[in-house]
Amino acid sequence: MSYHFTTTLSGDFDAAIEKVTAALQEKGFGVMTTINVQGALKEKIGADINPYFILGACNPHFAYKALQQENKIGTMLPCNVLLQQLDNGDIEVSAVDPMASMQAIENPGLAGIATEVQALLKEMIEQL
Repeated sequence: MSYHFTTTLSGDFDAAIEKVTAALQEKGFGVMTTINVQGALKEKIGADINPYFILGACNPHFAYKALQQENKIGTMLPCNVLLQQLDNGDIEVSAVDPMASMQAIENPGLAGIATEVQALLKEMIEQL
C-alpha cells in the first residue's frame, strides 16, 4: 500500500500552492500550517534544495470525529500535503493516505473516518 497520492502540475510554484489550497478548501479542508522546508534548510544548515512546502490540512468535522475516537490522534494530524518542485520545473503534489497512517493505530473506530478523508484527499489530487 502506498502512503500517498501524487500528481504533477506545471507552472509557477506560488500559483500551485494557491491552487492546491483552493482545492483543499473545496473539499472542506483548511490549511493550518505551511512549512517552507527549502527556506528552513537554507537558514539552518545552508542546504540548497528545490522549493519544498508542506501544507498541514485539516477538515474540522473529521478531526473532531477522530478526536472522539482517539485522544492521541493529534500525533497524526493534520493531513500533510507536499508540494515540491522537480528538477525539470514541474511541481509534484502529494497528499498523505490517511488509511496508511491509521494502520499504526489499533483503533477500529478510526477506519470509517480515515476512509472518508482518504476519498476526499484522493479526489482533490485527481482534480488538480
